[in-house]
Amino acid sequence: MIGEIPGIVAGAQFANRRALYDAGVHRALQKGIVGAAPTGAESIVLSGGYVDDEDNGDEIIYTGRGGRDVKTGRQIADQQFLAENKALVTSRLEGLPVRVIRGAEHNSPYSPQVGYRFDGLFWVEDHWRERGKDGFLVCRYKLVSKEARIEYDTNAPQQPRGPAARTHLSLLRIVRDTAVGKRVKALHDYACQICGVRLKTGAGSYAEAAHIRPLGRPHNGPDVTSNVLCLCPNHHVLFDYGVFCVANDLSLIGLPGRLRVSRKHTLDSSHLGYHRAMWGQ
Repeated sequence: MIGEIPGIVAGAQFANRRALYDAGVHRALQKGIVGAAPTGAESIVLSGGYVDDEDNGDEIIYTGRGGRDVKTGRQIADQQFLAENKALVTSRLEGLPVRVIRGAEHNSPYSPQVGYRFDGLFWVEDHWRERGKDGFLVCRYKLVSKEARIEYDTNAPQQPRGPAARTHLSLLRIVRDTAVGKRVKALHDYACQICGVRLKTGAGSYAEAAHIRPLGRPHNGPDVTSNVLCLCPNHHVLFDYGVFCVANDLSLIGLPGRLRVSRKHTLDSSHLGYHRAMWGQ
């Protein structure tokens, strides 16, 4: 049950978890994530269960499930990308939408005053692992609304809203090619710093600029040469998804070998450390 539920529009209100379950909007009475690793996540609920959640309206930094003390609500163990947590990773890989529901217990200006509210479809644009406020590794996801923006009036009566405007979407992997990225690729003559492959096309050589510390919220990495690698498309994807990291001595973690370097291209070890921390390395 990925995507929209027929007859349920963004802004629809539900009295409790049972009502969400009966409507098929969120098919679990307790879990915050519904889904399976092979097929992706159906829905998530923001209900104040995890202290690391961040809610910015059309952009959410969501915390995976697991490792939480049910009595205190605090994290007592590391989370892994398994089960429902892996389902959200699948949603990112496959470009699948996730239904987002907010509950009144979620401490956010975007939460309903009572009960639960379906707030439309979001897409998982990023995922990583980092140490949360309680000191344990938590799975993190950046979800962004790709539909018409929902206007939230916290002073207005809580009632179902009209249907949201619809638009057709094309989901693509965005490869930023800034002047900085072009310079880094030129310094390495378009050869991948992992495998050494230089792709030849009819238009010339091709490589991709991979930011070590990602640009944009919540990572806020800088677009500077010391934060960029020259990679082939395959190793760019593997790097962005945490399959391998780079140690400060430039040895690879997760793959054999060392990073290929140029004397004209210096990397900032703090950015390498940030990327390792994103994936619990």
